[in-house]
Amino acid sequence: MTSSDPVAIKFKNVNYSDGKLPILKNINGFFPKAKITTIVGPSGAGKTTLFRLCNGLISPSSGETIVNERDINYYEPTQLRRTFGLALQRATMLRGNVFKNLSMPRILQDKRLHKNEAKELLNDVGLDPNILERNVKDLSGGQRQKVSIARTLVNKPNILLLDEITSSLDQVSQLDIETLIKQLNEKYKVTIIWITHNLQQARSVGDYTWVMMDGQLVESGEISLLHHPQHAKVKRFIKGEVE
Repeated sequence: MTSSDPVAIKFKNVNYSDGKLPILKNINGFFPKAKITTIVGPSGAGKTTLFRLCNGLISPSSGETIVNERDINYYEPTQLRRTFGLALQRATMLRGNVFKNLSMPRILQDKRLHKNEAKELLNDVGLDPNILERNVKDLSGGQRQKVSIARTLVNKPNILLLDEITSSLDQVSQLDIETLIKQLNEKYKVTIIWITHNLQQARSVGDYTWVMMDGQLVESGEISLLHHPQHAKVKRFIKGEVE
């Protein structure tokens, strides 16, 4: 991971405080475009707060966030919604069927999602298009997460933010989602940034990685650093000595 790589998101001296409590401390780093970067670190490291900075849900106390070579402050909110897709640990669903859930991003723009489009999205995430009219309460956990991912693709984002999306799934569903995300990255060249507590998963899916601790970016680089970290704190974390 070098400064010559095409960059999707770059942070320059970014700090964020919640009142007087510092959450992120002097973050300098970037996420390469069209690659998968995993973010690992102990609880409370600031990983989810970083995501909220990425898509403009919060603003830094100081510093700059650059998205696709433009300062994030120059984007209209609707532009950011189209630029980013977000999937969370709990695949929150609206009451009703799969089509209603897939349609929501378009409804928010006073637009319509055509059923053929919806079926293509389901096919992209490895679901049978015939489940379009199925009630989401009848879906398995893995199916709900795939519908959630398909929903993030409705606006054709070029950056996907994934926050612990497999942590509540069984191992088979987890591996299925990992394969799916790698396929989406290869097919659409979408930039993927994935927060995970699972180091084996981070090693398996990532091209690059960030290790965050106590609100700081301690080490970043190619995924091999999770096998051979240089920083003493990261070495202890990899050995399970840091919770």
